[in-house]
Amino acid sequence: MAGQTGVYRGMSAEQRAAERRQRLLEATLAVWADPATRTTMTAVCAEAGLTERYFYESFRGLDEALLAVLDGVAAEIERVTLAAADAADAAGEEPAGRVHATVRAFVQLLVDDPRKGRVAIIEAAAVPALRQRRTDLLRYLAHRSTEEARTHLGLPSGRGARADEFAGLLFIGGMAELITAWLDGSLEASAEEIVDAAAHCFLGVYG
Repeated sequence: MAGQTGVYRGMSAEQRAAERRQRLLEATLAVWADPATRTTMTAVCAEAGLTERYFYESFRGLDEALLAVLDGVAAEIERVTLAAADAADAAGEEPAGRVHATVRAFVQLLVDDPRKGRVAIIEAAAVPALRQRRTDLLRYLAHRSTEEARTHLGLPSGRGARADEFAGLLFIGGMAELITAWLDGSLEASAEEIVDAAAHCFLGVYG
């Protein structure tokens, strides 16, 4: 039983609420990524084994839960690619090796859990409330790729900032289409083929 401190079974009220939110996020990812299941609050609650009362404890509505999942995937992508870049630097990799390492980390994330790529790249585009957020995230990643190229590829100073931003948008847009085709099964390729193609594209657009 809960005592005056609000602790129940060794967990505080805040810890229990955080645990329920995490269950709902995992359930949202599972439902949203399943083409055979209609993404509804009811379906998410059923997947999480929680009532709608607890859903509203964490989210104001379904779109907010979807946005939280999308942002979580985006943050994870940034985290694993930065970690891969740091590891490549520590190993003394050349710039091309660093590019391959970061792309490989991203692709491995999708191999480990294809649902994350599906919801972030494919499904988010179909949700009106998330389209702008998805666009903003892609443009952010395009900007980050441009910063990466400027810092580590030694781009010619005469190229101009606009040319580099164009290159970033071309790379991220092409990457999104490549991953979409790969995840939906219309493109048959190994993970390493995807890595090689994407890394070659990155080095090419900034070359």
